[in-house]
Amino acid sequence: MMRVKFLLSVSILFALSTDIYAQRRAKAEDNEESYKSFTSFGITTNTNSGILGGAVFRQSSALGSKLFGKNQYRYLALELVNVKHPKELSQQDFVTGARLVYGKQNYLFVLRPEYGRELTLFSRQDDEGISISGILAAGPSLGLEKPYMVQFQSSDGRVVTEPFDPVKHAGSTQTTGIVGAGSFFQGFGQTKIVPGLHVKTAMSFELSAFRENVTGVEIGFIAEAFTRKVQIMAFAENRSFFTSGYLTLYFGSKKR
Repeated sequence: MMRVKFLLSVSILFALSTDIYAQRRAKAEDNEESYKSFTSFGITTNTNSGILGGAVFRQSSALGSKLFGKNQYRYLALELVNVKHPKELSQQDFVTGARLVYGKQNYLFVLRPEYGRELTLFSRQDDEGISISGILAAGPSLGLEKPYMVQFQSSDGRVVTEPFDPVKHAGSTQTTGIVGAGSFFQGFGQTKIVPGLHVKTAMSFELSAFRENVTGVEIGFIAEAFTRKVQIMAFAENRSFFTSGYLTLYFGSKKR
């Protein structure tokens, strides 16, 4: 809920700044900035992830034609993000100090190649102000369903690391049971691929004060559908369709 409020607050703040910037733009039409390509890297958070949701590579290349009298760009991006279930709750054992998300069966990582269009709504003048663009993009989604590993103590006292099994591990007793989570780096060899598709709409706000080096924020919405339900949690309803709001902080450079 805090992430949702944060994304909404930032969106409102930038929307208010748009009106002020539009007035300044009318006074300096002849000094509008244009560029051939823009390459950047970023970190992202979204309403289906933790504070750090993933990483993004994005590139915009100028097209020869305009749309509605505005400069338009070919938009390419590649995202790798972590998607969590709303029912995930990390717990800590007060005896051992180990942390565990009980009932979690799999992590869901999604690799998203994207292709679309970026349309410049308001351009910068010289080295002042901000540049605002609208983005519409879509592409395939490659879901990576990686097992959630737990440390399980058997009746003979041995502790083994294995994927969470809702049948076996839910029947734990005082002499057998989960004693903690396994290493994040275990289980990648058992990862399953779940294909899908996604589409996103976004607004990009370039905030940097230097014309060649770029710092900015991209705020948007993603809808994503997979070919089957992704089994993230064992004792909750899992889905094949996800929606999320996101915020990306990016850094990059332009070529004129």
